[in-house]
Amino acid sequence: MPISTVECCDCMDYMAKFPDKFFELCICDPPYGIEDHISKGGGSHTKSQCKFHQLYSENHKSWDVRPNQSYFKELIRVSKNQIICGGNYFADIIPISRGWAIWDKVTDGVTCVNPELIYTSFDLAVKIFRRPQGLNNGFMNKEGKNIHPTQKPIQLYSWLLQKYAKPGDKILDTHMGSQSSRIAAHQMGFDFWGCEIDPEYFEQGCKRFEKEASQQALFVPEKIIEEQIDLFKEAQP
Repeated sequence: MPISTVECCDCMDYMAKFPDKFFELCICDPPYGIEDHISKGGGSHTKSQCKFHQLYSENHKSWDVRPNQSYFKELIRVSKNQIICGGNYFADIIPISRGWAIWDKVTDGVTCVNPELIYTSFDLAVKIFRRPQGLNNGFMNKEGKNIHPTQKPIQLYSWLLQKYAKPGDKILDTHMGSQSSRIAAHQMGFDFWGCEIDPEYFEQGCKRFEKEASQQALFVPEKIIEEQIDLFKEAQP
């Protein structure tokens, strides 16, 4: 079984525990710091056009605080490569890269849903993941039962691991939220370390992980395991 160890703590305190380049890959989704822009009606995200602004005041939490350059400096210290969701919001404080990825949410004509730009430190051609926004807990599912207001689908993280990770890589997520990244890493056999500062999100995320892990142990057929093995026989970056 792969290692999966997590803590409820500040990400800077968590990363300080690890030596330089301990992780082969960090996949994270830090807060973008766009709450004020959205709530005041910036761009296409206006209150009259959509209700996304409500996500940033959920339960009166003030979580949408953009990390500063010290965070990214520490992230680069502890990991050999980095994948940062919403990387365009940090373009002024992260290294230049040509190896971006795109989550195409297949929402042509929907003005309040944009593709997700994902920064990677890999020197590779741009890669595109196509999956509708709301599919499998993609932002807000129909029941409104997402753990985190900007919850991303497990399938996105699985795709990122497939494209950018190698067998045996140690994976870090400094902003776990709903723990989609942790679930994807566990399903694909990667050792994983992660942290989440909010106790409520952390508790709910851990329950979600345990549920998904127990279901995987009971119901994953041999065919899927064989397909995952074949996947890593392909050429890696």
